[in-house]
Amino acid sequence: MTTHAGAWSAPGALNERWHKLALNLFMFVVLAHWAEHIVQAVQVFLLGWPRPAAGGVLGLWIPWLVTSEWMHYGYAVIMLVGFFALAPGFVGRAKKWWKIALWIQFWHHFEHLLLLLQAITGRNLLGYPQPVSILQLVLPRVELHLFYNLVVFVPMMVAVYFHLRPSRADRAAMRCTCAA
Repeated sequence: MTTHAGAWSAPGALNERWHKLALNLFMFVVLAHWAEHIVQAVQVFLLGWPRPAAGGVLGLWIPWLVTSEWMHYGYAVIMLVGFFALAPGFVGRAKKWWKIALWIQFWHHFEHLLLLLQAITGRNLLGYPQPVSILQLVLPRVELHLFYNLVVFVPMMVAVYFHLRPSRADRAAMRCTCAA
């Protein structure tokens, strides 16, 4: 909370005066990530590229980076930090949906941590030749990440919709100006 009108304190200023900007920046990062996965899906399913060659736009420029578990884990951490940091700015129905997206992202983060630990130690789950996540045991990686992005994105967008178009009660509880 802020102690006076011009003070900075987290989550005060971030979830009050700066919430709209921070949420827009967060959504830009999320949409850019979505775009990468969509390009990768186009490369695999429409253009017929072999999966190892389909790295999205970033993979065309920096192929070693998109195969790095560090990059994927880093993005999962950024997402989780964004969800937690922006959560106090959400109220009512929006907060419920934001929390749903946050907990799904928490699981996604855990899966990336598992992949990263396998890459670091060289000891893969169940003797697989490459690092593998739990849900990757039943769904290939490209499809799995499209699925994860979808199941995080949908409740996130519902949360943002309710946040930008709050009920009267929710608007009265809001500390930010996102819906103004």
